[in-house]
This record gives sequence, structure tokens and C-alpha cells, in this order.
Amino acid sequence: MLRLVGHATGRERGSMSEAIPVFATPGPYIRRVSVDRPWAWLASGWQDLIAAWRASLAYGLALVGFSVVLTLGLAVGGWFYLVLPLAAGFMLVAPILAVGLYEISRRHGLGEAVDLPVALRAYKRNGVQLALMGLALMLLHLAWVRIASLLFVLFFPQIESGPAQLLDLLISGASLPFLVVGTVIGAALAVIAFSVSAISIPMLLDQPISAPVAIATSVVAVRENWRPMALWAALIVVFTGVGMATFYVGLAIAWPLVAHASWHAYRDLVTEAGAPS
Repeated sequence: MLRLVGHATGRERGSMSEAIPVFATPGPYIRRVSVDRPWAWLASGWQDLIAAWRASLAYGLALVGFSVVLTLGLAVGGWFYLVLPLAAGFMLVAPILAVGLYEISRRHGLGEAVDLPVALRAYKRNGVQLALMGLALMLLHLAWVRIASLLFVLFFPQIESGPAQLLDLLISGASLPFLVVGTVIGAALAVIAFSVSAISIPMLLDQPISAPVAIATSVVAVRENWRPMALWAALIVVFTGVGMATFYVGLAIAWPLVAHASWHAYRDLVTEAGAPS
């Protein structure tokens, strides 16, 4: 059974004893869902991917092309050590990059046709608030890249940063402290980014609300559904990791699939104020 959490007026508090306030004024309600719901989100996301495969794959292939060019550019420029933090940090900014994919799922749910230009124009809807969210996630991503770079210099001040040297370093025992510290810090930033963006960005696309309201709703949704959301976060990491392990080629499918599924996660978790269902 789905249970709702959100906020309630004085009259509603008597009949919704399980409602947890997001704000004191009317706003969104959050459903509590079962731990296995992420699999249903993936199934719905796959249906969207199949239904709008041209636009979805074009979106995914654009990301693949950008990733390949960026990696080659870093290697040629002698900054190959930045590839790992940039790849790990991709998941921090991926939600804002996926707005067009959310739009594909939104239109598919309404029975409307959609192509890539239409999907990209979705950034104009609630554009200021989406831009604020994008700025926040970008600053978080830049902070992570800076921290990772400082850690690399701190642990390995004499190591060359070419692809071969970096690979030899990572598979050696000397890299273990670096990997442990980097993983802990990166995981903390990832939890923050996931909590504030998992629901907020699809919500900003779908509703004319402010970024603070969307962020608060996302945080409450993650907090009240931490088990299914932990599973969902793990699945995102797995799909993204597999996509990157194929030299980004797998991201052409993995990223659209995760984005479409994320839209369905939002629709499953959030319901309108005063309209619990």
C-alpha cells in the first residue's frame, strides 16, 4: 500500500495522521512506496525509451560524443588524471542534463508526439528555476573535481598523469588510501546531490514552482523512502558504471533509460497538495 507524507492543514491533520509536513502552507505530498518500486520505474522508463527511441538515442549519443571528445582532449593536454573525477562527478550533474529526456517521458505519458528539438525546448519551461538548480549542481561538481585534484597531488606528488601511469597506479596497493579517501568524500557529495535533485528537477519541469520548494520536496521524498531510493541510487551507479566501462558507448542507452525511469520515480512519489491518491 502506498502511504502519503507531506504537509497538512489543521483540518487535514485529524484525518491524515501519517502526513509529515514539508512546509506550513499547502504544497506537495510524498507517497511512501515499497522497496521494489525502482524496478517498476525501470520498466516504465524502458517503455518510454522504446516508444521514443529516435529522440532518446540521439540524446544519449550526443552525451557519448561529448564524453569521448572530452576524454581525448584531457589525454592530449596532459590532464588525464581528471578523467576519473569528471566521470564520477557526471552523476552529480546528470539530472539537469536529462531535462529533455524527462520531457520525452512527460509527453509520452500525455500521448503527445515528441522529437529531439521539442525535447530540448523543455529547458525554457520554468527556465530560471532550472538554471538555478543547474548552477547549484555545477558548483557541487566543480567542488568535487577540485577536491579530487588536490587529493591526487597530495597522495602522488611525483606521479605522471598519463593514461598508462594512471592505470598502473590505480591497480597498485599504493593507491588504496587515495581511493578510500576519495570514495568517502565522493560518496558524501553524491548523497547530497542525489537528495536534492532526484525529484526536484523533474518536478521543476512539470510544475511552476521554485527551486527551494522542489529541493525540499526531493529531500523529504528521499528521507521518507530511503530504502527504495537507496536501491534506485545503486541501480543508477551500476547502469552508469557499465555505460562508462564500454568507453561511454553503453551510455547511449543507459543514460536515457535512467532518465526516463527517474521521471516515473517522480510521478510515483509526488502527488498534488490536497489530492492524496
